[in-house]
Amino acid sequence: MKPVYILAIESSCDETAAAVVRNGREVLSNVISSQIALHTLYGGVVPEIASRKHIEKINPVILEALSEAKMSLDEMDAIAVTYGPGLVGSLLVGLSAAKAIAYAVNKPLIGVHHIEGHVSANYISHPELEPPFLSLIVSGGHSHIVLVKDYGVYEIVGRTHDDAAGEAFDKVARAIGLGYPGGPKIDKLAREGNPHAIAFPRAHIEDCPYDYSFSGVKSAVLNYLNQCEMKDEEVNRADVAASFQEAVVDALCGKAVAAANAFGYDKIALAGGVACNSALRQKMEEMCAEAKIKLYYPSPVLCTDNAAMIGAAAYYEYLKGIRDGLDLNAVPSLKIGER
Repeated sequence: MKPVYILAIESSCDETAAAVVRNGREVLSNVISSQIALHTLYGGVVPEIASRKHIEKINPVILEALSEAKMSLDEMDAIAVTYGPGLVGSLLVGLSAAKAIAYAVNKPLIGVHHIEGHVSANYISHPELEPPFLSLIVSGGHSHIVLVKDYGVYEIVGRTHDDAAGEAFDKVARAIGLGYPGGPKIDKLAREGNPHAIAFPRAHIEDCPYDYSFSGVKSAVLNYLNQCEMKDEEVNRADVAASFQEAVVDALCGKAVAAANAFGYDKIALAGGVACNSALRQKMEEMCAEAKIKLYYPSPVLCTDNAAMIGAAAYYEYLKGIRDGLDLNAVPSLKIGER
């Protein structure tokens, strides 16, 4: 079978990325221009600034990806791009670039769901992985338990009712003075603390056994900090970080493993930026080993936003014959499994 080469573009939030992927699992290049240092000044992502920076970086990043892969646009079989969910201004920059390239070199255009890309990152890190499996998707905007029944075929069986786990990490990090981005900073500080020092709550949602809620634990942390301030008590930030992280990780892993057992899945794949969290990986490894479930997770560079994962997801859309027109638009609130 002739190899399929896909140029993939990702710009859904604050990373401008481009990659060349062969046959969905072999990465020939994966170039990422991050804006983290810029948005740290504001304590979070500023959409307008993100969009302007994407405009500056998109062409150089695409050219670098092609150069690193030692390939030309004419050698690509398709152009893939994230079209949702994400920040609408950011999405439009990548989408406009992809459509212009597809038109200029007469190549098929394939729109990719950002979260399906995160799931597909596991195909790159684990070439032996094939559906069906259960995926726990944990990022700044999403906390989902998804049954991956086949390539591009998903069923959501659990989701958050309020804050996503990554969003809760950012808010708690800000509250204890760690700043942005919160996830990596809490993960690092938590290693110095006692995860059982403070009993923060785990939410249980009636009639929705696999759904999440993280607003309660976030509020519990804020209340704890306020009480300490009112009583003029010193706050052990490491203990707060470790105890908060333990509560979130306990909920994430417990419900994912319970869902895998309930639906008869013996493989779980982590996906999303929070899949980098060391406590999440350790707890998941322990629970999966006990339940005799095989655990997969991508390498750290493939957990955060990147274009290689978009190329991996697009490959299976390409094989199905899915093509998008040049009228493809950004869909900021696109649901997983929708087209």
